Amino acid sequence: MRFRAVHENYNVRDLERSLRFYAEALGLREVRRQEAPEYTIVFLKNGESEFELELTWLKGHAEAYDLGECEFHLAFKTDDYEGAHKKHSEMGCICFENEQMGIYFIQDPDGYWIEIIPERRG
Repeated sequence: MRFRAVHENYNVRDLERSLRFYAEALGLREVRRQEAPEYTIVFLKNGESEFELELTWLKGHAEAYDLGECEFHLAFKTDDYEGAHKKHSEMGCICFENEQMGIYFIQDPDGYWIEIIPERRG
C-alpha cells in the first residue's frame, strides 16, 4: 500500500489577498477552481512539484480562523535561500527565524506559517 501527499487545505478570509500573497511569496498560481454559492475553493501549485495548496473561502465566515497554537505548517525548500529571505523580509512576512537550524518561517495573511528550508547540496 502506497500513499502520496496531494494537497493541504487552508481556510482564508480574503481569497484575493491570499492569492496575491502566495503568488508573490512562493510563486504559487491557480490551477483550478470550484465555485458554489457558499464557498470558493482554489487550488494553487508551481512547476516544482505536483503538490497543491487548496485555499477555501467560506463566503459567510468573516471572523478570523482559530489556528490554535500554530503548531502545524507547510514547508518549502528553495535553491536560493538568501534571495528568498531578502524577498520575504521586504514583504514583511517573516514571523520566526531559527538561525541555528538555518530555517525561517513566513506567515500568510490568515496567520498560517510556512517554513522555508535551504536545499542542502553535497
